[in-house]
Amino acid sequence: MLGAIHSIETFGSVDGPGVRYVIFMQGCNMRCQFCHNADTWKQMTPDQDAASVLKKALRYRTYWKDTGGITVSGGEPLLQIDFLIELFTLAKKAGVHTTLDTCGQPFTQAEPGFSKIRRLMEVTDLVLLDIKQIDNEKHKLLTGHPNTNILAFARYLDSIHKPVWIRHVTIPGINDSDQELERLDQFLQERKNIQRVDVLPYHTMGMYKWEALGLEYPLKDVPTPTVEQVNRVKTLLHVEDYPLT
Repeated sequence: MLGAIHSIETFGSVDGPGVRYVIFMQGCNMRCQFCHNADTWKQMTPDQDAASVLKKALRYRTYWKDTGGITVSGGEPLLQIDFLIELFTLAKKAGVHTTLDTCGQPFTQAEPGFSKIRRLMEVTDLVLLDIKQIDNEKHKLLTGHPNTNILAFARYLDSIHKPVWIRHVTIPGINDSDQELERLDQFLQERKNIQRVDVLPYHTMGMYKWEALGLEYPLKDVPTPTVEQVNRVKTLLHVEDYPLT
């Protein structure tokens, strides 16, 4: 099984527990207005096999110790779910901790997709799930897609007791109103499998990629949130209530 890989980070420290070997997959259906990896949107021809990818990753195993492992991010890795299943299956046979970093948009409960999701979760130790906007209509404006599949994926992960870390990018004036955050907080509080909630401040460090692609960056006039604004979001989302926060 071949995968289309955008890039590799050998010593990741923010994409799961411990030191991570992070594999960024190519291709994404979402068109988030704040995306810092717009160069991963386009799907490329798969050219790397799972066994070879794992072999390269295992060269760094001594740095992972007891908490690290492999994280697959994107782009959107669920678009290459067959490759993920093979890679994570091989990784688990080798005793490696596996983390999936996803927005959840490709999730489906229709077959054959749902059976593949179930198989992938059997060999996935942790899911990092982005929830960008709890309001469906505003989510469409922000990303080009509804959030129904994403929230359904969150509910499914809860039903199978899969450990989840939530990621929420705070964008001033876009997704940080009291009403939106209170709705998101209620949704998260209803889930029993969430171990951690990370509030990430919006930034424009990926703007140059949009420009290189000949695209206009939609949020160029939106300011980076202040420390006080980020702390307010953390308070409204009760991030300290989660065991690993």
